[in-house]
Amino acid sequence: LTLINAQSCHVLFKIRTYRLIIYFRGKLGRYPPWPGKIVSPPKDLKKPRGKKCFFVKFFGTEDHAWIKVEQLKPYHPHKEEMIKINKGKRFQQAVDAVEEYLKKAKGKDQPVKDDPHFHHFLLSQSEKHCLVILIIVYCLLEKDTGSTSIQAADSTAINGSITPTDKRIGFLGLGLMGSGVVSNLLKMGHVVTVWNRTAEKCDLFIQEGARLGRTPAEVVSMCDITFSCVSDPKAARDLVLGPSGVLQGIRPGKCYVEMSTVDPETITELAQVITSRGGRFLEAPVSGSQQLSNDGMLVIVAAGDRSVYEDCSSCFQAMGKTSFFIGEAGNAARMMLILNMVQGSFMATIAEGLTLAQATGQSQQTFLDILCQGQMASTFVDQKCQNILQGNFKPDYYLKHIQKDLRLAISMGDSVNHPTPMAAAANEVYKRAKALDQSDNDMSAVYRAYIH
Repeated sequence: LTLINAQSCHVLFKIRTYRLIIYFRGKLGRYPPWPGKIVSPPKDLKKPRGKKCFFVKFFGTEDHAWIKVEQLKPYHPHKEEMIKINKGKRFQQAVDAVEEYLKKAKGKDQPVKDDPHFHHFLLSQSEKHCLVILIIVYCLLEKDTGSTSIQAADSTAINGSITPTDKRIGFLGLGLMGSGVVSNLLKMGHVVTVWNRTAEKCDLFIQEGARLGRTPAEVVSMCDITFSCVSDPKAARDLVLGPSGVLQGIRPGKCYVEMSTVDPETITELAQVITSRGGRFLEAPVSGSQQLSNDGMLVIVAAGDRSVYEDCSSCFQAMGKTSFFIGEAGNAARMMLILNMVQGSFMATIAEGLTLAQATGQSQQTFLDILCQGQMASTFVDQKCQNILQGNFKPDYYLKHIQKDLRLAISMGDSVNHPTPMAAAANEVYKRAKALDQSDNDMSAVYRAYIH
């Protein structure tokens, strides 16, 4: 048995002496479960090179350690497998200790098995001379200065495990995406002031505890951080530059976060006017749908002022499962347009496949069943295809918005002389669907462009 001081774990990783870090307190014969939280490492502590690691701070102690991602496995799904591999008495004692911990925890005000945010991890065996022990980690990554992402636990918005920021939050735009975001911010205890062009949409959130702002300028002046999520570049500009707009409420130190999917030129313009008034600017468009927004499982891609990104940590954890910071303003807009270009083109191809199956006398349901058993299987494919087969085109992501994203992506390709033939072809199909009055239906309604 080798006890390793947690302060030197990163050194051991660097020289590859051990691939598995073990750290616990107590006598040599005891293997207690040790709850911890994945947090931001100290600035002076360098991250190990190579594969991604989590920095774990153990509760109730000053101890911490780097844990490699591949060395953390969910406890319950892998327990029997690991017991078969490790038949020693001490490993069984570790298992017993964890079971006892879970038994005591159940019913108390602490994470337990049924809590979707509490992950029971065990460390996997990776070296001959390394003892494998069980560690329970409360998996919530607040910040990771050595990484480009902040990861929240699964279903964060349902759990209520986030410590909300004490900053006052504003939110402008309560559409398909914004409504779910605001709801989760409120659930997590954030103080939120809302505004929407159609004021009636604010009523439900006022009932849930939000405050009402009469104009975008008033919201910004009342809040420390103001988010906006609107439909397109024109709406984003009007919100900032129009009468009683955001710019009139900006003061030095005020933060503005643009979550709309727009072109990088619009982001550059908005960043310049906000910072010219002493404001701090971040773009943070989201990848997802209305359902993912409601579930707090969006993917946030941010760029701009890094300090604003860090200030938004609890907000991003409430609204999404993962957020990425990718540098200067404009980068997130570019990345999101590329992501949506791929998604929109893929959706058009799926619709094309379904209609071709029907035209050649093949069962569309069988086509879907086969597709969902292959390499392209995904929740996205299954849900969209099922909706098509059921004739359900209730918007989860507006068709008009994905067409807008394709158009902007193609334009971005033109600006750098890069061909986008697949996106261009898909864009024409969506334009056809819009001509068939499908704009306000879900993007899967592109199917109708093939059957009319």
